[in-house]
Amino acid sequence: MSKNKTSGEKKRLMKALRQNSAPPAWITVRTNRRVRRNPKQRQWRSQKLKD
Repeated sequence: MSKNKTSGEKKRLMKALRQNSAPPAWITVRTNRRVRRNPKQRQWRSQKLKD
């Protein structure tokens, strides 16, 4: 990927980075452990973003 990114591309990558995190602990507590993991979580080697 190029070193110089457009602002739109940066914005999309930042959103993907935020979505890739685990759900907060308080969500797990509030839902009595029904929600344990993020279904949208992505591993950077195996699943790539759509271009």
